Amino acid sequence: MIALLMMSLLGCGNKLPVHTITVADQSLRVEVAHDPETRARGLMFRDKLGADAGMLFIYPDTKPRGFWMKDTRIPLSIAFADASGKIVRISEMKPFDTERTTSIYPAKYALEMNKGWFDSKGISKGAMMTDLPTDLEVR
Repeated sequence: MIALLMMSLLGCGNKLPVHTITVADQSLRVEVAHDPETRARGLMFRDKLGADAGMLFIYPDTKPRGFWMKDTRIPLSIAFADASGKIVRISEMKPFDTERTTSIYPAKYALEMNKGWFDSKGISKGAMMTDLPTDLEVR
């Protein structure tokens, strides 16, 4: 019983803010990783992701970004966006892959969704992410 209580208390600190954003004409709920710790953990160790749910990574600056899938079990698609929210690259990522997927271009945002989500919605490079969070302290 004490172990269960400790596990639930430790888990409470891992709650991420949730925000509704729009990508092209698609509205979706995303968890927001806005500090070094939450960005480093990302979607690691999770078994599934909701159909129209994802994780939005926000950085304090704009520069080329790199992601890998070490300890990530879910096949994902990632969209990198510049400071205005314009998608500069979309790429597919395989579970447990340790090769880096890069934005190639400077990016302030990265959005991870289930693999194929962007393609299934007809979203490609040049589409806009809007309604991005502005009320979070980004570190």
